Amino acid sequence: MASERLGIGVVGAGSIGIRGALMHLSLEDVQDRVRLAGVCDPVPGRAKAAAERYGVANAYESYEELLADDDVHAVTICSPIGLHFDQGMAALRAGKHIHFNKTMTVTAAEATQLIDEAAARGLRIVASPGQMTRPQNRRIRKLILDGALGQLSWAVTGAAFGNYHETESVRQGDDLLSNVNPAWYWKKPGGGPLYDMSVYGLHTLTGILGPAKRVSAMSGILVREREFKGEKYETDADDNTVMVIDFGNSTFSFVHGTVAGMVSEWAQPSFFGTHGSIVGAKLNGQEIEIPEHATMHPFGPHVVGPHYDMDESHVFEDTMQLVDWVREGTPSVATAEHARHVIEIIEAAYRSAETGQAQTLTTTFTPVEV
Repeated sequence: MASERLGIGVVGAGSIGIRGALMHLSLEDVQDRVRLAGVCDPVPGRAKAAAERYGVANAYESYEELLADDDVHAVTICSPIGLHFDQGMAALRAGKHIHFNKTMTVTAAEATQLIDEAAARGLRIVASPGQMTRPQNRRIRKLILDGALGQLSWAVTGAAFGNYHETESVRQGDDLLSNVNPAWYWKKPGGGPLYDMSVYGLHTLTGILGPAKRVSAMSGILVREREFKGEKYETDADDNTVMVIDFGNSTFSFVHGTVAGMVSEWAQPSFFGTHGSIVGAKLNGQEIEIPEHATMHPFGPHVVGPHYDMDESHVFEDTMQLVDWVREGTPSVATAEHARHVIEIIEAAYRSAETGQAQTLTTTFTPVEV
């Protein structure tokens, strides 16, 4: 398909659908490679409003109608996480390539089913967040592999949310594209900070260190009620979780998804070894050197021009990774196998918290070459 534009269907015209897909993919600089072929959303009128604002060819309230559109070659799934498995399987069975917003699924077993289905049909899956598209993370991986920290001892990453999506710009207005309700983030399945926010640090951590071995955790619900536009919502997804991950060779990591408190930079783990530390972008207090051509694209090779200063530019990068894979045969490092491993870590954390026992991981993936 190298000479063709890839027709993208945007599944969900909510926060990520608008900020991560429609706003980016409607810009002029990608029209030689991508076409917004369709958008769907179950809220009456929302898909139509999105299509009119962002120049999308067709608007649907039904996901089945979007999948039946022959001009849609691939979908970017921007719906609540708990819907991703069923929507992903339906897309594959309709012959569509997929970009999944994080996380790809709620369970590793679901991820495996999608991976097997895609392989059987010759279809591609790219799964966000593709943290290893970032030159800085590749450089950190190489430094650690080359022994810059001596013997690696431990690492830390995580996320805390405070106001949890309530104040985003697409939720403050009164029209269909600016009054998107965030309540699903507080509900099972798929809600809570691990699936939504700590997943970034987990992708970076495992992308740099490789697959993990075991997980032990404690977890619970701290804020039991949240409010959006005057309406109260009961929280039933855990919102306060801490875990310890065993990477083998007595190397451990502390990871959190919590209501408050950050002990490392957002999505950027800190690493500590016998010869020093990497904290953020600094090795032993000095800025890590990255080749000049790579510093121009800190999020990945596609985040240039207007995309650089826009919201959710990493989502755009991952989507364009899929576009390149389908059109030019260039595989992405944001693989479904890596996403599955991170999902299993999250699953194992919750299971460990329930049972009081460390959980042995069964999945793996091939880390990026550096």
